[in-house]
Amino acid sequence: MDLAETYVELSYVDAVRKRRRRPLLDCVTARFEDVVPVRPFRWSRGERHFAGWYWAATTGQHIGFESWLERDRLVLMDADPGVVGIASQPFWLYWHDGIRERRHAPDYFVRRADGSAAVVDVRADERIEPKDAEAFEVTRIACAQAGWGFARVGVPEAVFLANMRWLSRYRHRRCLHRAAADRLREVFATPGPLLEGADAAGDRLATLPALFHLLWVQELAAEGLSVELLGPRTVVTLACEGAR
Repeated sequence: MDLAETYVELSYVDAVRKRRRRPLLDCVTARFEDVVPVRPFRWSRGERHFAGWYWAATTGQHIGFESWLERDRLVLMDADPGVVGIASQPFWLYWHDGIRERRHAPDYFVRRADGSAAVVDVRADERIEPKDAEAFEVTRIACAQAGWGFARVGVPEAVFLANMRWLSRYRHRRCLHRAAADRLREVFATPGPLLEGADAAGDRLATLPALFHLLWVQELAAEGLSVELLGPRTVVTLACEGAR
């Protein structure tokens, strides 16, 4: 089959919860970051994967995932200041492989701050079967036709993920004690150790949650997030720009 010539249709649930199926090129301006998932997230005893819902600070809503790996990637997208919208299982993508009709539901649709869009599939490298590789390639080609980006992502770097999962505990704005945040910005205008700066800014009960929230939204930056776990001596400084 010639994947480049593949005709693609999308099936999705619209704003009034009605299922629609339309040619791909009729859907390029649709706000898929706002749609509900096209299939339910099921929890079954004995399943290899664990499905669930993640509350995203980016959207203020719960977003579904079907595995821990999808959840981990969702955390990283939620932490990305360039991302302003995320939807899981946004549509079914239909095509014909020359023998039968095939379909694939990408894991995420992402809207970026510049208005561009991307589709993300999550699958560990060692778990990609030939039929999966074909589905991902059709999705990549379809996204190129629609003017969307596409990425198939696998297992994140372990140390960076561990740090971002820790910071995600403080993603809600209720962690942002404003007076403490103002003091932290003043303290870390000069780079310094995390815990020493938190103590200099005031009571740890107020400053540490605010500090971790400012790291999450990237108003503060920590050195070495990809190479070592956050700790008392991690060097923290003001970021070049407040992200959110």
